[in-house]
Amino acid sequence: MNMRWLILVLAIAMVATGFAGCNKGQRSEEKPLPDTLRVATLYSPTSYFSYRDEEMGFDYTLVKQFAEDKGLVLDLKVAPSMSKMIEMLDSGEVDLLAYDIPITAEFKGSVLPTGPVNNTSQVLVQPKHANLDSLITDVTQLVGRDVYVEKNSKYQYRLENLNEELGGGIVIHTVDRDTMITEDLIDMVSRGMISLTVVDSDIARLNKTYYKDLDITLALSFPQRHSWGVSPSKPWLADSINNWMDTEKSRKSMDELLKKYFELSKNDESHYSIDFSKGRISPYDDLFRKYASEIGWDWRLLAAQAYTESHFNPKAVSWAGARGLMQIMPGTARQYGLSQARINDPEANIATAVRLIRDLDKALESRIPDPEERKKFILASYNSGHAHIYDAIALARKTGRNPRVWTDNVADALLLKSNPKYINDPVVKYGYCRGRQTTAYVREIYKFYNHAKREVPI
Repeated sequence: MNMRWLILVLAIAMVATGFAGCNKGQRSEEKPLPDTLRVATLYSPTSYFSYRDEEMGFDYTLVKQFAEDKGLVLDLKVAPSMSKMIEMLDSGEVDLLAYDIPITAEFKGSVLPTGPVNNTSQVLVQPKHANLDSLITDVTQLVGRDVYVEKNSKYQYRLENLNEELGGGIVIHTVDRDTMITEDLIDMVSRGMISLTVVDSDIARLNKTYYKDLDITLALSFPQRHSWGVSPSKPWLADSINNWMDTEKSRKSMDELLKKYFELSKNDESHYSIDFSKGRISPYDDLFRKYASEIGWDWRLLAAQAYTESHFNPKAVSWAGARGLMQIMPGTARQYGLSQARINDPEANIATAVRLIRDLDKALESRIPDPEERKKFILASYNSGHAHIYDAIALARKTGRNPRVWTDNVADALLLKSNPKYINDPVVKYGYCRGRQTTAYVREIYKFYNHAKREVPI
């Protein structure tokens, strides 16, 4: 009797072991996640960047939410290139690549796709016209047209192939300048300085939030699928990410992020009519006078900054979440003890901005001794974050520019921080920056300020 029971117990154990062996390969998502999620990405305007000293980017924000929802510590590493990033994955240095990796045969053996899938193609960027019939809607209409692209870029090679397919006739201009990259060519199309350029559709979508007068509907290449990636040896991690992406909460988050980065306008489209003839700039002049005196500024300069930030709209909210007259970021508000309930209050908003300006002044004093020149650096730091301005000062010094002068020197060096060549320079510590936006910000403030000085008494 005892022998029969022993045989039965052994048989049950063998069957259970067999089922466990079968399920091991089929239910990889049940494997526990690590306490720390090691993630690699690249600096870019879509994946990861710093803006006003806050970390941002579609991929960064989404992977941060995944880590938070799973109770994981996020350990983020920024790689200098895609090839290096894949090396980091292959060596086991990181667990996940939170960046658009092409889903191609080239990466099949080294990267297992997971997470959000993005389809991109190269598109033509052209100005919108009142007469829609003048838009280029077919590639054959490119014959005889001037198209500008970065030299030795994939856009140049695609245009050359297309030109060959059409039998010639596309006038291809290649641009090779340190401060001239794809985003700058888009800006030049918007300004009418060049007629056409070619970029990836995700970059085009992002930049259309800055330039509403552009058309990006004509694709010049077949779509290419991209996604995040994990090591093929960790399918359980891919399963966990994919299962998380399938939840209603995650789908809602991704929709909100897509809207934030690829749909919401990045420019203040509100309007405020300025009538300097009345001797006033805004309804908040008394507040500007009060708080500008605390930092030794002309109140009209502080007013000019507020106009550039919000057009004097105390309820203004930017795409990045900045609020109020002086567009205070959520992180800055917390740092200076400004509650969300009071962030739109004009006086509290201005007072907080002035405290930030005072701290930026102290931080920059040793680098920029001249107090008047330093104001331009302070404004630039307020707009992009002081870390990017430190980088620009270092780049200016390295590239033979005057590191203590803004116009035509550090301002030009800041433009380099949109170029991958300089993003990975050893003196650059804080990666990608949309420098053209910041230089325009400083320029517009001083344009308004100089006008106000002529028309409004101090």
